[in-house]
Amino acid sequence: MKNIFATALMVTTSATLLSAQSDPQQPYQGKIGKTLAETQQWWPEKKRAPEGAPNIVWILLDDIGYGAISTFGGLVQTPTLDSLANQGLRYTNFHTTAICAPTRAALLTGRNSHSVHMGLFPENAVGTPGYDARMPFEKATVAELLKENGYNTYALGKWHITPLADLTAAGPFNRWPTGRGFEHFYGFPYRGSQDQFHPQLWEDTRRQYEDTKGKHLNTLLADKAIQYLTEQESSAPDKPFFLYVAPGAGHAPHQVAKEWSDRYKGKFDAGWDKYREVVLANQIKLGVVPKNTVLPPRNPGIKDWNTLGADEKKLYARFMEVYAGFLTQTDYEIGRIIKYLKKTGQLDNTLIFVSVGDNGASKEGTFVGVVNNTDPSLTQEQVLQKNIQNIDLIGTEFSKVNYPLGWAMAANTPFRYWKQDANTEGGTRNPLIVFYPKGIKDKGGVRHQYGHVIDVLPTTLELIHAQVPASINGYKQEPIEGTSLAYSINNATAPSQHTVQHYEVKGSRSIYKDGWKAGALHKDGEDFNQDKWELYNLNEDFNERTDLATKHPEKLKELQELFDKEAYKYNVYPLKDLTTPIIGPTLFDGRNVIVFYPGMSTIVELAAPDLRNKSFSLTADVEIPAKGADGVLFSTGGRDNGTSFYVQDQKLNFTYNLGWTKFNVTSSAKAITPGKAQLKFDFKYDGGPRNSGGTGTLYVNGTKVGEARIEKTSNSIFGHEGLNVGFDDLTPVSDTYKVPFAFSGTLNKVTVELKQPETATVTGGK
Repeated sequence: MKNIFATALMVTTSATLLSAQSDPQQPYQGKIGKTLAETQQWWPEKKRAPEGAPNIVWILLDDIGYGAISTFGGLVQTPTLDSLANQGLRYTNFHTTAICAPTRAALLTGRNSHSVHMGLFPENAVGTPGYDARMPFEKATVAELLKENGYNTYALGKWHITPLADLTAAGPFNRWPTGRGFEHFYGFPYRGSQDQFHPQLWEDTRRQYEDTKGKHLNTLLADKAIQYLTEQESSAPDKPFFLYVAPGAGHAPHQVAKEWSDRYKGKFDAGWDKYREVVLANQIKLGVVPKNTVLPPRNPGIKDWNTLGADEKKLYARFMEVYAGFLTQTDYEIGRIIKYLKKTGQLDNTLIFVSVGDNGASKEGTFVGVVNNTDPSLTQEQVLQKNIQNIDLIGTEFSKVNYPLGWAMAANTPFRYWKQDANTEGGTRNPLIVFYPKGIKDKGGVRHQYGHVIDVLPTTLELIHAQVPASINGYKQEPIEGTSLAYSINNATAPSQHTVQHYEVKGSRSIYKDGWKAGALHKDGEDFNQDKWELYNLNEDFNERTDLATKHPEKLKELQELFDKEAYKYNVYPLKDLTTPIIGPTLFDGRNVIVFYPGMSTIVELAAPDLRNKSFSLTADVEIPAKGADGVLFSTGGRDNGTSFYVQDQKLNFTYNLGWTKFNVTSSAKAITPGKAQLKFDFKYDGGPRNSGGTGTLYVNGTKVGEARIEKTSNSIFGHEGLNVGFDDLTPVSDTYKVPFAFSGTLNKVTVELKQPETATVTGGK
């Protein structure tokens, strides 16, 4: 695989070189006299990009398959992306890692995900180099590199590559965006999904509590991007910028205003089978798939659309209408940024990369789709009937939608399988758009060279003639592992230079070499040595329809041995799945007593003390004024699931919200009198299987005032809304109050006491 570390140095002319070492202080070159009049003043030279250096925009979308958007033949209209591709290039053989956080780490560093310690999510970190989620400073991000080359740097949207132990207001912040080279960050630093109507947002390293007035997350991100660029253009118009935009779209929850989803009313009534046929024809016409492409059979478990009942068809069509509206609205907000660049005369000197997805279409929506959390004991048919009843909620702020697997299959046309399947093209192949008016001659061209997400950084550096410093912030830099695609920008027939690439997610794995690919699907709990390997010749069978493992055992063995070699080299081993659920480590591990004070910043749920599958107590020290006091003392999560400890109508309450049902513990009388008081909720967990129930008891100044059963507890983290003291955030855990329902008395502190868990800790989110 070609190494850009040396290449970037060779292609850069001496006129564009910066110091090869990040120098903390330049030697003084003036002359000091006894007075200022006798002194020859001198100022250190600022880092400057070469005159005319292009601006750079990277856009990374989420959970979008190869056959979703119109730019690559899909039926979801994305006119902004169409325009960029029609004036730039479509790369048809581009790959991601098959899952979120690893793709982001690989993109930003130009190194393989396990090589930068992000083999899975920060919430599933284990103590090995490939999976501890601690991205090495010896492997700089694109922002760190571009700052060294005189750029301003901005990140917006989803981050999801900071270790959980660092995700509190105590930091450290050196693995937050602003610690990895971005001068400003606005978005969510954790987890894969985010409520689009009630987003929990940070700016730089501080939680933002401003009223967003119901604005959609995509709109907020576009607004902030334009604000950053306006400030930069006003202050330093000759200085180039790097803008990294990573919206939550189209990750679940699929939420968008009805005006967007209604544009697609009736457009998907023909179903996912017809969708695949129409999209394949479009793709052949566009030239983004071979002319002889044949669709693979439906993925296992996906029904023939024509066998579905009328209500089922109507439900599933609505799921896709909302998803399509969501993506079209995302495209519109991206378009606002592009229009701003055009309006300010900067677009023609801007290099733009758009990765349409960080993996293939999501396989997390189940066969019948998700409207909201449902009782896990329900059968698939029962969930389907509840979804049909709640069809009007799909896409609204009162839903947590993910479309059914039939549409994920369709959105991945013409490939098999989906997100997380690192063994398949359906999991790893995504559209790439490159726009660069100054550098692309073949406008509207199509490129078939093999590429991977680690190639975007070295391509960017080569196109702008930037240098890779030998050291950044005192850390000696290790080689970039991607291969620049610059050779293909104006040479459609150039042979691929990225010839070997490995993939691994939760034990599913594959290896590519020179058009051949071997891969194995792994299922949690099964013996890795018993995984069945398949073999494909992608040069002749690019969408993996014919397994050649039996026909060419020698080629399979060769590739398996190559995977072994690459896996040891890049920290892929030891293989792990989620048989034993993992979360952590966090700042609160090993602490049984934790004291929180009002005024503290939100602690994201993944990084907060874990209340699941254990006994715990919450004790609030308060002062109640003569007129009484109401409000929340402690909360986690929100409407879709969470907990809230609160006072209402002089009664003490605790609500445990599972999304599909709520359990309430309420004091039997108005038991809180004015003055100092100690208010306590104690939960005694039953033990046994995960998510068992328990008994909740309320106390005022040591006196028991209420008790009730909580029949079930949560298996997942408590929503998107984090842990707060003194108020409930964004959406209410209980339906008896409206947020923020801040405590109106004096809250001195809340003490959380955790008992040893009776069962293994459960996993975090996706």
